[in-house]
Amino acid sequence: MNPEITNIQLITTEVKQLIAQSRQNVALTVNAEISMLYWQIGKRINQETLKENRAEYWNQVISILSQHLVTEYGGSVSEKNLRRMVHVEATFPDEKSCVSLIRQLTC
Repeated sequence: MNPEITNIQLITTEVKQLIAQSRQNVALTVNAEISMLYWQIGKRINQETLKENRAEYWNQVISILSQHLVTEYGGSVSEKNLRRMVHVEATFPDEKSCVSLIRQLTC
């Protein structure tokens, strides 16, 4: 086989590996950032609703907030997902523990 063709095939393989690794790194970074965003949203909702300390108020906040956000941001901020965000923040109220968990999950 022609050495130049073999060299081009080798370079092609290596460049494909670089691209694949970079894509994986980007995906991990994006996932970690989105996870942290969702935790922060849950924290903000918890801060607001803990003032009132009433389930009815909590449900109302989630419902109205979702209505305001879904048209612009889609289903990721549906009522169901907002409830999950609140639950995650309540489960991991310390930001450092949340960041640590996200790092573990994305490694």
